[in-house]
Amino acid sequence: MEIKTITLNPRSKNITEGKARAPNRSMYYAMGYEADDFKKPMIGVANGHSTITPCNSGLQKLADAAINAIEDAGGNAQVFGTPTISDGMAMGTEGMKYSLVSREVISDCIETCVQGQWMDGVLVIGGCDKNMPGGLMGMLRANVPAIYVYGGTILPGSYQGKDLNIVSVFEAVGENAAGRLSDEDLLQIERRAIPGPGSCGGMYTANTMSSSFEALGISLPYSSTMANPHDEKTNSAKESAKVLVEAIKKDIKPRDIVTRKAIENAVAVIMATGGSTNAVLHFLAIAHAAEVEWTIDDFERVRQKTPVLCDLKPSGKYLAVDLHKAGGIPQVMKMLLNAGLLHGDCLTISGQTIAEVLKDVPDAPRTDQDVIRGIDKPMYAQGHLAILKGNLSPEGAVAKITGLKNPVITGPARVFDDEQSALAAILAGKIVAGDVMVLRYLGPKGGPGMPEMLAPTGALIGAGLGESVGLITDGRFSGGTWGMVVGHVAPEAAAGGNIAFIREGDFITIDARKLLLQLNISDTELAARKVGWTAPKPRYTRGVQAKFAFNASSASKGAVLDDY
Repeated sequence: MEIKTITLNPRSKNITEGKARAPNRSMYYAMGYEADDFKKPMIGVANGHSTITPCNSGLQKLADAAINAIEDAGGNAQVFGTPTISDGMAMGTEGMKYSLVSREVISDCIETCVQGQWMDGVLVIGGCDKNMPGGLMGMLRANVPAIYVYGGTILPGSYQGKDLNIVSVFEAVGENAAGRLSDEDLLQIERRAIPGPGSCGGMYTANTMSSSFEALGISLPYSSTMANPHDEKTNSAKESAKVLVEAIKKDIKPRDIVTRKAIENAVAVIMATGGSTNAVLHFLAIAHAAEVEWTIDDFERVRQKTPVLCDLKPSGKYLAVDLHKAGGIPQVMKMLLNAGLLHGDCLTISGQTIAEVLKDVPDAPRTDQDVIRGIDKPMYAQGHLAILKGNLSPEGAVAKITGLKNPVITGPARVFDDEQSALAAILAGKIVAGDVMVLRYLGPKGGPGMPEMLAPTGALIGAGLGESVGLITDGRFSGGTWGMVVGHVAPEAAAGGNIAFIREGDFITIDARKLLLQLNISDTELAARKVGWTAPKPRYTRGVQAKFAFNASSASKGAVLDDY
């Protein structure tokens, strides 16, 4: 096989030039390198494979394919690992508080290895929710040519003729507690919901982030909705490696790609596909890593001009595999581009612009499917991730408003300072239509780690209360959550945000039409409640959770740790 010669990035010269570099080269000889290998670029493969979660259990075959393709294209693959936390497994437990923390650990791992080893480029492979924002943040910090390879979505499970996914299980728990589902049916749904490897199947956080990375141009076209078990996913990993080698030749770096206009493209696709609320938090952090000016108000600006085009779970009917069959993210992007809602001049990792990548994609979706709606017949005229403000969230809060008949509620507060007692109240039938649940001290500092609330929100849906009970929190929601829910309330309770001063029975208004989140008491009364308040003692005083709580910024700034 012919080995191609690539002009080395200056970073590689530290191990190839001069007698002073002999000790460096000696370490490589110990791993089987030959003299000619030092003429090749050193390309990192950040491998998120693990047997912790099905989201990541199918990644090794993708890593192997990418390694072989890098070496065939004339590069040296340098493999290192990145950790993951399974949101689905950790949900509702103390472990969920490590999920957002893992985003920072992953980004630190990638920055550290790429910079410490002076790699010429990096290919990042990940599956579960935080793998993607963490991976891209590390890529942006290191800023060497880089590409993201998504591990792929899961195939649907099935029971009694219905497709299943991870959210089916959480909702089934609520149905069972409400007496609407038998114990045997709950057991069968639990056993059948996850049939094999891949990330959770709806337009939940993993598929939202993968789709947005494709829209950014940092992943290959069509790659974000492929299923992990399918051969096309492995072939896409090989092609990604080849494209990366070419990007190293051209010196195309992540910060050349992830610009303000590119982020606007990604957010438009998130809105058009009905993506996860977590995308708001993560793109604030991604923009921070890229040193791009982007605020929480920019999401609302994009939302108001972008229609929801895709009928996808959790508030719709279909899964990511169905979107893929219907034309995938390129079809959605082509429609947005034609409508003037995408910037076609943005650069992608292939060196092409977005417009060039989409040139041969049909202008309209196929007529034999209804996953993707026409631009003139959208699911909703405006996007679904609304930024609410008011005396409870002066910095902003995030509401997912699709799938609701009436996105307005005013009701009495039912106040909980932890997730477990809130879930217990729902399962015991103590929450009734018209209530507004308040789950607080669960933000970046207070949780710490801003855990997701899929267990209580899933239980509400299962109990038939999804549209009649409001829920607000300074924590987060799973991408699988839907209903009258508002998260990321900022400032958080642990930082003295007004959510800390809500009392049982206070009336709260959630109004997605007016973009309002309001505690219905006077300013005088609110000020009086603040007198003498002190922040609670940290839940953790050592280790990664303590470091996260000490350094985390507000959710309105992405909960990043380096906002100095």
